Amino acid sequence: MAELELSAVARQCLARRIPDRPTLEREVTAWVERRNQQAVRLAWRFGIDEARVQLAHCYPIPEQDTPPVSVYST
Repeated sequence: MAELELSAVARQCLARRIPDRPTLEREVTAWVERRNQQAVRLAWRFGIDEARVQLAHCYPIPEQDTPPVSVYST
């Protein structure tokens, strides 16, 4: 969901060069307030189980039986 919001803000608010951080913060804050007032909702095309299958390469499910691998040798 965060990726969708970042994409939306990039298309609607950041289509131009922002001169400094305070201006960027003002622009994004105004955009967020407008979007929240509009109560923008997402229309999901599939459920959680289908998402796990379709997006497995993006969000792998960690195996519960396997202990974490240490990057440090002992």
